[in-house]
Amino acid sequence: MRRALVTGAASGIGRAIAARLERDGYDVLAVDLRPDPDGPGKPFEADLSTPAGNRASVAAAVERLGGIDAVVASAGFQHVAPIADFPEERWDALLAVLLTSPFLLARYAWDALRDSGDGRFLAVASVHGLVASPYKAGYVAAKHGLVGLVKVLALEGAEHGISATAICPGYVRTPIVESQVEAQSRATGVPPERVVEDVLLAPQAVKRLLEPDDVAETAAFLLGPSGRAFTGAPVVMDLGWTAR
Repeated sequence: MRRALVTGAASGIGRAIAARLERDGYDVLAVDLRPDPDGPGKPFEADLSTPAGNRASVAAAVERLGGIDAVVASAGFQHVAPIADFPEERWDALLAVLLTSPFLLARYAWDALRDSGDGRFLAVASVHGLVASPYKAGYVAAKHGLVGLVKVLALEGAEHGISATAICPGYVRTPIVESQVEAQSRATGVPPERVVEDVLLAPQAVKRLLEPDDVAETAAFLLGPSGRAFTGAPVVMDLGWTAR
């Protein structure tokens, strides 16, 4: 049985990935700031904005699962504001959870992934790791950094049998996206009922939201036997956003 540590596992993409991996026979440690005891995997509470929270998550996975074969860094949140009004504390928090946490998870889990013999590090990045949108300075900066981190992990991990990949989806139907509607409306002046179609989906060739299960299916592929050919690269699933 393979063993996976999944962060952000109580909702959205992280929950969908944890559930899919569990169905595929993985033993999963489901890490979240507010874990769901009725959700997939073994719930574990941790504040991933702190080194202690990341260290404890890895230690719990090693103890409870007997080792780690895969780390899935999916925890995240969003803040929408013009640069002149962007709160400094939200910038710091975004980078802590979206960029520093994946780095710390990789650092603390490195020995366990090496010992696996087929260790996988999977970061849930975003199309915003490749392109930018206004009013999302912290998120875009962190996701660009995350794609770069994955490239470094892939280069350093190759000799140890560790691969590293970043999934870069467009907009996914999650609480994070749903929570953006009012903030985007305030920032752009677009009525809330038009924000998804006129603002969020405007850059995409295909005008629909992805579902969390779409991302989970890609994650399962990348973490499975057929995913061995993927490392050091973003896997883009953006419904044509970057084709322009």
